[in-house]
Amino acid sequence: MGEKEKLLEIKNLHTSFRIRDDYYDAVDGVDMQLFSDEILAIVGESGCGKSTLATTIMGLHNSNFTRSTGEIIFDGKNLVDLSEKEFNEIRGAGIGMIFQDPLSSLNPLQRIGKQIEEGLIYHTKLNAEERKNRVLELIEQVGIPNPNRVVRQYPHELSGGMRQRVIIAIALACKPKIIIADEPTTALDVTIQAQILDLLVSLQKEIHAGIIMITHDLGVVAQLADRVCVMYAGQIVEQASALELFTNPMHPYTRSLLNSIPQQDSENEDLYVIQGMVPSLKNLPREGCRFKSRIPWIKEEEHEKNPTMHEVKEGHFVRCTCYKNFHFEKEEN
Repeated sequence: MGEKEKLLEIKNLHTSFRIRDDYYDAVDGVDMQLFSDEILAIVGESGCGKSTLATTIMGLHNSNFTRSTGEIIFDGKNLVDLSEKEFNEIRGAGIGMIFQDPLSSLNPLQRIGKQIEEGLIYHTKLNAEERKNRVLELIEQVGIPNPNRVVRQYPHELSGGMRQRVIIAIALACKPKIIIADEPTTALDVTIQAQILDLLVSLQKEIHAGIIMITHDLGVVAQLADRVCVMYAGQIVEQASALELFTNPMHPYTRSLLNSIPQQDSENEDLYVIQGMVPSLKNLPREGCRFKSRIPWIKEEEHEKNPTMHEVKEGHFVRCTCYKNFHFEKEEN
């Protein structure tokens, strides 16, 4: 197999939100790369900064309340420095996004065909006839039956699963190099979820895109991802190939997440629950290990004062030294 193309490189990215007069980092010093033909999963609980990372890459923040520093290199440009006009050239054409809630992402007053066509009008030189054919082809491609009828329908006339397919068609319309999927199956039932995920994978193979899959569902990660970044409190705390992460998780947070998945063969055991919760943006500890308060049985000296990423194996990085002596509380006897 040939060398994979590096599509995206993120270096020391900070995105902070204004609360009253101060700015607080929701994404705090993230480094990450994405390659062609790969699915990179970003996992963590709600409030860890996953969606903020996605919307920063897409340039979807209001500059009156948010600021970003660092580098997001795509096509030789640093996206952090782009104006809204420059971002409009990239959104949809270079980077497509599949949002979590299709109903709030679609315009309720506009027919489906028009909404899919919008990106084609903006980013391509296709004439009206070619655009019409491309829209029908996209609807068919995402597995929606009877495209000629669907183009004339409104979002409320479609089921949740169909609406999500429309969102995917919009994201794929201009064959972007990168697709960001933010919890793309949250609102759907399990059977439809599986269909949507299969669809994403088959379409990705077709256009050789890189996909950033944002999810808190480790089952989805195990099934789809090539590599995984585990995010906690705005930082990446572990990064590895999916296989390595599931067979050899190291960071206490990763191990806690995996331990809290129900296991089929342990029906008598109580489900593991991680103590406490992700701290709010304002109360986030900015020094030391951010996960420390949720594993209070681990001694203070086992954490680094300024946790950094350690390469424990080729391509496997873990933040803070606390992983070396981590054990679950019930193992303390």
